[in-house]
Amino acid sequence: MLTDFGFVLLFILGAVGLFLIVMGIAWFIRPSKPTFEKLTSYESGEEAIGGTNVRFTVRYYLVALVFVLFDVELVFLFPWATVFADTTLIAETNGLWGWFTLLEAGLFVLILGLGLAYVWSQGLLDWETTNNKKKEVFKSPVPADMYAKINEKYAKSTKK
Repeated sequence: MLTDFGFVLLFILGAVGLFLIVMGIAWFIRPSKPTFEKLTSYESGEEAIGGTNVRFTVRYYLVALVFVLFDVELVFLFPWATVFADTTLIAETNGLWGWFTLLEAGLFVLILGLGLAYVWSQGLLDWETTNNKKKEVFKSPVPADMYAKINEKYAKSTKK
């Protein structure tokens, strides 16, 4: 006799087995005709310019991780809303269940808000580009009057 975990294990093994069978059949019957065009890398139909090893700033990954973190944690509010709306549980506890779940969700959102405030205070949400550096003023060793003389010389030669 199988327990509930046995049924789950059989389901997982069946899914993995079916996946392997389907991928094996697809590998066996698909045509394999690689050409130069098929093996080149492109982005939106354009030829790649430069190397593929491009350095990204760490801030990009931090913003992406923070987004994924808050996105996944907010998904937990949907099951909470389903359980919160269960009128039989609220009726059996004389409304105490509703207040408990509301307090629980409020605490969850408060923790999310504190995490957001911490990330914000650390400056992880401020997007900085590498082009915001101070522009250096070029000090030429050539005097400015020499430039004026050269400009006058070439201005006269182009008028002829």
